[in-house]
Amino acid sequence: MQLQQHCQRCGTCCKNGGPILHPEDLPLVRKGILSHENLVTIRKGEPSFNPFTGKVEPASREMIKIAGKGASWECLFYDAGQSACTIHADRPLECRLLQCWDTRGIEAASGKDCLGRFDLVADQDLVADRIRSHEQQCSYARALPLLEQLSSPRPAETTLAALTDLMQLDLLLRDQAVSALRLSLQQELFYFGRPLFQTLQHPRLRVAMSGASIRLELACSI
Repeated sequence: MQLQQHCQRCGTCCKNGGPILHPEDLPLVRKGILSHENLVTIRKGEPSFNPFTGKVEPASREMIKIAGKGASWECLFYDAGQSACTIHADRPLECRLLQCWDTRGIEAASGKDCLGRFDLVADQDLVADRIRSHEQQCSYARALPLLEQLSSPRPAETTLAALTDLMQLDLLLRDQAVSALRLSLQQELFYFGRPLFQTLQHPRLRVAMSGASIRLELACSI
């Protein structure tokens, strides 16, 4: 049986998510091929799917990736009708490295020397201080220990209250930035990553939204 040696344009890699960006991809941003509207930030510590382990794991570092479509991670630039990349001639490094029949190249680059927000946002930009403040106050270093405490047989009421306050603060800081700087939803996801109430999941945790207010409920058992 002949082994695969070329792309068969099945689209599987594009449907599984857009690539993480590296310094080699900065020219794509400078040329306007990629913009903040096309990107989403995976913050350090954020629970995210690791395709090489098949598990959801805290991100070891901040990463920028091409956004998905709606609720899907399917790459924004993937044309399913044509089974083709709409920016193929200017595709990012990971797309050029990815060969499904030989993953050594992409594995060597994965999670290493990744771009972060401040590679794409200048210190003098109005949003820069808001990014720093949000990261300081709503980091996963604060959130994950609270989430882990929910696994104890009788988590303290203060744990759930602290987690609620953190999620609420995350939304408040986002709303303030969106209002002051007139950000779109896609810009928000680049500047501040995904909201904590979406990324912090636990078998015992139930999240209820009422407008901009969050209420957390704890199931009796896992």
